Amino acid sequence: MDKAIRDKYQAIIGLEVHAQLLTNSKAYSSDSTEYGMLPNTNLSEITLAHPGTLPRVNKRVVEMAVKMGLATNSEITKYNVYARKNYFYPDLPKGYQITQDKTPICTNGHILIKDAAGEGKRIGITRIHMEEDAGKSMHLPGEVETLVDFNRAGVPLIEIVSEPDIRDSEEAYNYLIEIKRLVRYLDICDGNMEEGSLRCDANISVMLKDSSLWGTKVEVKNMNSFRNVQRAIEHEIERQIMVLENGGKVEGQTRNFDANTGTTTAMRSKETLNDYRYFPEPDLPPLVIEQEWLETVKAAMPSLPQELYNRFVNELGLPEYDAAVLTDAKEIALYFEELSQHTTNYKAASNWVMGPVKSYLNELQLHIKDFPLKPEQIAQLISLVDENKVSHSVAAKKIFPFMLEQPEYTAQRVAEEQNLLQESNADELLQVVQEVLAANPAKVKEYKAGKQSLIGMFMGEIMKKTKGKADPKATNQLLREQLNA
Repeated sequence: MDKAIRDKYQAIIGLEVHAQLLTNSKAYSSDSTEYGMLPNTNLSEITLAHPGTLPRVNKRVVEMAVKMGLATNSEITKYNVYARKNYFYPDLPKGYQITQDKTPICTNGHILIKDAAGEGKRIGITRIHMEEDAGKSMHLPGEVETLVDFNRAGVPLIEIVSEPDIRDSEEAYNYLIEIKRLVRYLDICDGNMEEGSLRCDANISVMLKDSSLWGTKVEVKNMNSFRNVQRAIEHEIERQIMVLENGGKVEGQTRNFDANTGTTTAMRSKETLNDYRYFPEPDLPPLVIEQEWLETVKAAMPSLPQELYNRFVNELGLPEYDAAVLTDAKEIALYFEELSQHTTNYKAASNWVMGPVKSYLNELQLHIKDFPLKPEQIAQLISLVDENKVSHSVAAKKIFPFMLEQPEYTAQRVAEEQNLLQESNADELLQVVQEVLAANPAKVKEYKAGKQSLIGMFMGEIMKKTKGKADPKATNQLLREQLNA
């Protein structure tokens, strides 16, 4: 699309994110939520809403929803009325969902993201409400029939509805990344969009930048990755702009995104609101959240990524880039935070975690919980280097790999047994320096004539004679003193 045309318009975007909660049982029954079971085995009469059965609220679902509300700076609703959302889908066994309508458990929240310029931007959260999932329609290869697996029916969800504060696909992507980080830090959802545990619908409209009238909203569904959300938004923005540029009118629709073509196609019209016939759920009493219990949940909240980021930058003095990388994943952030308790060289600690530690994990595709070295063992390596007992190169290339194979060894023990400790005795180093200079009189003459780059050659010869054990800093100082004498 021509940039001049694109720049005439402003996109208005809001996202609706469903997060599948990590509970052992379903939202309103004791049926298992275990993934990968045989179809239609995680079921009971309660999930199927057979006559004479009654649902019960899963307390863990409420706790997880409240945690997400606290993490998004939301107001927590103390008096919650459950609602029935009525519609017919073949994979909805009850013919309705138990959800929340008038009293969502969390309201008026916000999260901070980075905009396209890298500046902080606040995205409002309209509401977070609890509901249950539907089942899954299945189309087997070569089969004309549609089969239904109800195992997922009743699995607990929270729906996170943003304000229409997002202005482009990059902001949408950054918003989703932040939602994913939050649910993972809180241990309430694994955040895997590709596996369906995090799902997103996008509401998109465009308007002329000098207009005060918002455009017609289009909802886009079936995006199974963060990048596909970004692609779908980009396509839909351009599609709507071209409709308007050609004198047409954008229709209110629900559209489907095709990842193969990168385009959206109409599914159904949204000229009128869906009539879900919400009414209070008659089988569940109102849920009242007491202040005492709410304070208990608050006290159990973990450190969140923004808190850790601020601590790493403001208290530990790390660069913003380091803090962003370290807080990207909860487990890495917590590993680094523990490491920072055993050393005051925080930048070196950051370099070790972002470098050798993450490289090892990525190479073997391991989780940090399976990393063989404890944070204090990395602190031992940092200490050896800081005390000039070994060089960083020796620590990273010789001691660190040995410790990975033999985690019971301390860094000091490896350095001693492998004869890796640096020679820092001034008298012994001076003798080696003088021997190297005496063996290279022509080069010494060139250096004194102004060829300063020869310092590297002399250092190399000294390292050869000491088998790399000479303290580089002390050696360099002695070498320059002798050359400039």
